[in-house]
Amino acid sequence: MIVRHAQSWQLILADLALILFLVTLSALAVEEGHDGEAPEAEAPETEAPQIAAAQALFRPDPRGPSLSQWLAERPADGRATLTVFARFAASERSQIWRDAEALASEASESGFAVRVVLSRADSSDIYASLAYDAPIIDPETEL
Repeated sequence: MIVRHAQSWQLILADLALILFLVTLSALAVEEGHDGEAPEAEAPETEAPQIAAAQALFRPDPRGPSLSQWLAERPADGRATLTVFARFAASERSQIWRDAEALASEASESGFAVRVVLSRADSSDIYASLAYDAPIIDPETEL
């Protein structure tokens, strides 16, 4: 039985054909969807605010402590952000906004980074969440 080994030039040609195929395929993948135009730099997407899980929650109650008293009981940590969540019914929008602004001012005066998240809902509600997110605004910035 005679065994013939492939010539070295045949192996080189097969390798070059495979390389050519892969280069062509990758070039087509890059150009797909550009209609022959050079790819443009895409604008960076705006990043949604990162809201971490709450370490503590505050809900205003006339029989309970004020927000500044409640914050005084929390350990001082520059990484902590107080987020005021205000949900409003259409008829109570102005009042909920004033309440949220008052809570935000009170927290800002206590030295915490503050942000306010307003959203429409069937019923009005307001509460504050203390969490370790990246602060959105500088705590010394006035509202």
